[in-house]
Amino acid sequence: MSVPVISILAAPDFEHQVGRAAEALGQGKLVVLPTETVYGAAGVLTQPASLQQLRSLRGSAADAPFTIHLATPEAARQYTGDLSDLGNRMLKKLWPGPVGLVFDVPAERRAAVSRELGVAEPDLYGTDGSITLRCPDEVVAQAVLGKVAGPVALTAVGGASSQSPAAGLASDLDGRVALILDAGPTRYHQPSTIIRVNGDGYQIVRKGVYDERIIERLLRTTILFVCSGNTCRSPMAEAIARHLLADASGVADADLDKKGISVLSAGAFASPGMRATPQGVEAVRAMGADLTQHRSRQLTPELIHQADAIFTMGRGHAMAALSMVPSAKQKVTTLDPTGDIEDPIGGSLELYRDLAGELRRLIENRLKERDLLPERRP
Repeated sequence: MSVPVISILAAPDFEHQVGRAAEALGQGKLVVLPTETVYGAAGVLTQPASLQQLRSLRGSAADAPFTIHLATPEAARQYTGDLSDLGNRMLKKLWPGPVGLVFDVPAERRAAVSRELGVAEPDLYGTDGSITLRCPDEVVAQAVLGKVAGPVALTAVGGASSQSPAAGLASDLDGRVALILDAGPTRYHQPSTIIRVNGDGYQIVRKGVYDERIIERLLRTTILFVCSGNTCRSPMAEAIARHLLADASGVADADLDKKGISVLSAGAFASPGMRATPQGVEAVRAMGADLTQHRSRQLTPELIHQADAIFTMGRGHAMAALSMVPSAKQKVTTLDPTGDIEDPIGGSLELYRDLAGELRRLIENRLKERDLLPERRP
């Protein structure tokens, strides 16, 4: 009897087929699942039959610990316990996504997890005390993983072909897997990137979808302020926020980038290359911030995608950002929750100083709300 192959994305009974796959996994059978990188044979490690079959598929690497696949980033802590600031940032910024993360786990935690799950420690953790975890960014894999109790491991099958592997796998894996969920070609057609997290540093163990440059960019925290022309309100907010964050991080404003934090500003209707107004430069200088090198820039979809948090000076600016990138709704908000911040263009220095004080208060509140403003170091 040949292996059933389900064209899952076209299936009218998607949830039923997802449940069918989860049930098979719970019974100790293997199921082929799509991810955004490769297809993998999945098995639940609490099931002895699954373990045996997964090892058989892995060949020479049979005795190596498995990569555990998670439905959500938060599930990682069940295996690792507390993580470093960098580890937490990686969960937030890289997952779900084509990245496997390797964490060192203390012996006491490893033993506790092994007892709790009923899985031998060597099947979860390496001899060096590490575990490799992955949270795929693929709707079918996420749906199935979310319905399965116990740790699920995937071992790659079919390579990283740009074509759906179902036809070949159905014959190659006949009698070894219970079901194949076919979601067509994988998104990236190449393996995931593997990163080892070492406290507050990291090392790329295996290059894949993401290279060093992309990883570095993704791990940055980027804050974006938006007004109309990017010569008054938003550049003042940028300079003030950069100064606050640098001060809290114990570095000079110019060195904030080295802490993995970028503060930017843009104008929804800006003409590129304009200097900040002299009054704005003077008002923030009194706070220890510097605007002398500022040049205006126009708001773009690329800037919106890059930013983790976007604070606008008015509701119209928020609407402009969302018209470019509707999916950015969760990270776009007005800086002042009570209404628009008035444009000071043409106003006196005193007006700008008042604005600078108000911006500082609002920025501190907003950054703290989003856990973006760290406690000041002694």
